[in-house]
Amino acid sequence: MAKLASAPTDANKPTPRAEEIRDSLDGFHLPADRAVSRRVGRSARAGTPRSGLGEFDPTKRTASALERLRAQESDRVAALLPERYTRMSASPWSYLRGAAAVMAADLAAAEHTGILVQLCGDAHILNFGLWASPERELLFDARDFDETLAGPFEWDLKRLVTSIFVLARDNGIRARVAREAADAAVGAYVRSMRGYAKKGELDIWYDRIRADVPIEQLSGAAASSARRALRRSAQKRSGAAAVRQLTTLDDGRRTISLAPGKRMALPLTPELDLDLAREVLETYDQSLPWHQRRLLERFSVHDGVQQVVGVGSVGMRILLVLLEGQSGKQPLLLQVKQATASVYEQFLEPSPFDNHGQRVAVGQRLMQSASDIFLGWTHVDGHDFYVRQFRDMKIIPDGPTISPHLAAFASACAKALAKSHARSGDPSAIAAYIGSDHAFRTAITDFAIAYARQTRRDHAELCAARDSLPQAPAD
Repeated sequence: MAKLASAPTDANKPTPRAEEIRDSLDGFHLPADRAVSRRVGRSARAGTPRSGLGEFDPTKRTASALERLRAQESDRVAALLPERYTRMSASPWSYLRGAAAVMAADLAAAEHTGILVQLCGDAHILNFGLWASPERELLFDARDFDETLAGPFEWDLKRLVTSIFVLARDNGIRARVAREAADAAVGAYVRSMRGYAKKGELDIWYDRIRADVPIEQLSGAAASSARRALRRSAQKRSGAAAVRQLTTLDDGRRTISLAPGKRMALPLTPELDLDLAREVLETYDQSLPWHQRRLLERFSVHDGVQQVVGVGSVGMRILLVLLEGQSGKQPLLLQVKQATASVYEQFLEPSPFDNHGQRVAVGQRLMQSASDIFLGWTHVDGHDFYVRQFRDMKIIPDGPTISPHLAAFASACAKALAKSHARSGDPSAIAAYIGSDHAFRTAITDFAIAYARQTRRDHAELCAARDSLPQAPAD
């Protein structure tokens, strides 16, 4: 697909600071001794004092926020670009969700610790949720890994805490309550990381955050109500329920129902058709373990549609594919999603994987306690893809639902983030860097408040530029 003429080309180039960052990152390696890890963490304060993490200077930008967003257009389906900008224009919160590339550049322009973990890359507060493990246990964890890459641990935490302030303002939550939630999140991350710094390697790896964790701080009545709602949601969000809700059966043939703006008939463009879906699923099985490949062999493709999901993903090639098992009793919905370079790669070491679908899948498995049995990747027709089950008891929160319990939910997100960072990084080094946590807490919160203000300014800039952005065709 041709790049729009007005989309800038220099916004994708590394900033002058990119090489400096790369030189300062001493590879993604763990010391053999925790005493060495602690020295690494403490010595990192000399290069980047904890107070320095609180600074945000928009004058360091080498490209505007709008230019960075437009630089992503060449990776997306042109027909869906108007919808992307429409969704991002809806509110500062919607803008933040779609502007991971903007924040990545801003994080890279600031001071960093150089203590690496596997970044989620888009760790905003609604990118955490519940789903079932392969053993059908409902777990709480990070849930979006499109931007995952090795990078400084505090970048994920800064995005999480920033998102608390942006979400709170959009949902009418007082600034004092938002600040309490932000403080609770940073505190939960610090306490969890200190705990992981004392655990053995296998204890960290096997640790799971169960479904009760997001509601354990609520009062008795609120907790009971939340648990009942959780059970109902898990039943409604199962794969079987998705098949019932999203498909129709006509003369014995099941097809996926269309929905304007959500699910569109194929071919949307000449390159997006059912043959592409079939080819992806026929080739991605090579990324699965043998025993799961045997399971996939029992299914065949029956239908597919183009999906438009979320905010940041709008415009990507995303297919929802219906498969039928040989038994005729258990249809399966798989999501096929295009994967492109992480927005962090121009500032950090590039992914070690040639296929960005593999980057996403490996990052997810590294960060999550348990991952989807159908998670895999492939390369078809010039594009990388990853594949996963659609829904499978996934419970995705929304702003109005978590707003009354913002501090409790934010704390659960921070615990999950600390667990993911401890699995992939060096918890002893991180805990040693943080040390007495007052300076660290203050810095992360100060950055988040400043960046939340910048997000509102960037959102206003996008809204003001709407007439110059790709437009939907007139009816």
